[in-house]
Amino acid sequence: MISYYVEKNNAIEAVDSPMPGCWVQLTAPKEDELRDVATEFALPMETVRAALDLDERSRTDWDDTWKMILVNVPTREEVSENELYTTIPMAIILAGECVITVCSKDTHVLRGFANGTERDFHPAKQSRFVFQILYATARRYLLYLRMVERKSDLTEDEFAKKQRNRDLLDLMKLEKSLVYFTTGLRSNEAVLEKLVRSNFIKKYEEDSELLEDVIVENKQAIEMAKINSEIITSMSNTFASVISNNLNVAMKVLAMITLVMAIPTMIFSAYGMNLSGAHMPLATHPWGFPIIIGVSALAAVAAIFVILRIKLFK
Repeated sequence: MISYYVEKNNAIEAVDSPMPGCWVQLTAPKEDELRDVATEFALPMETVRAALDLDERSRTDWDDTWKMILVNVPTREEVSENELYTTIPMAIILAGECVITVCSKDTHVLRGFANGTERDFHPAKQSRFVFQILYATARRYLLYLRMVERKSDLTEDEFAKKQRNRDLLDLMKLEKSLVYFTTGLRSNEAVLEKLVRSNFIKKYEEDSELLEDVIVENKQAIEMAKINSEIITSMSNTFASVISNNLNVAMKVLAMITLVMAIPTMIFSAYGMNLSGAHMPLATHPWGFPIIIGVSALAAVAAIFVILRIKLFK
């Protein structure tokens, strides 16, 4: 899908065709839409296609008539009643007087700009618009990291109640999401450092504070992702130890039951052999059967007492 936005009467409006100072938004674009934009703004096809490759890393690229900043933005998906957090590439292309964004999916990072809720947004101010997108990206990372943190806390509470293997799998998914976030944030950090050091994008004095805020938010997100990753790794190890310990306890109980039951089993097996009564104690006694049952029960109880006394399975 392709959309065009311009500023009219201090408000963002959608228009049908590109014009100077507009924002061109490509979301999951078709091949013909990519060709139209490439032709309209004299861009190479590999440039407008770059963000559609999910393995693309954050980077910058340029030519005489255009500049591109490619960053990784966070996204959230619903998979089998679970939330999966990952990252996808998004390209920001400066061509002429227009700003072009290309992304393989609809992303929350750009929704505030499209619906007019983003404050002080002017598509014609290219440098400020780029920094605002980068700032919105860092904020979205922080929001999703807080959601991951809350999810891990809920998983911890659920595990304390039920101790299910499913909780361990949920933690593994969260840990995987944090790996994606950490990789994306560090790649974005390299791009931000390049923007600060170089004149890749013209920086105005009124935008310098915004760029500093972007760097601070991105560093905060990196640190938060690192802390959450360490916490979840520790929780996963603890959960695995608890599950293993519960299994060991169950095996000890089963071993104790097997050992206790072995005593009456041996007695009953002896009396079940095809031997004459003269060779078996109490075989001909009128109360022989209940006496043997009682002796077997007492032997089992004595075995339990001995096991508990010497703490054989502690």
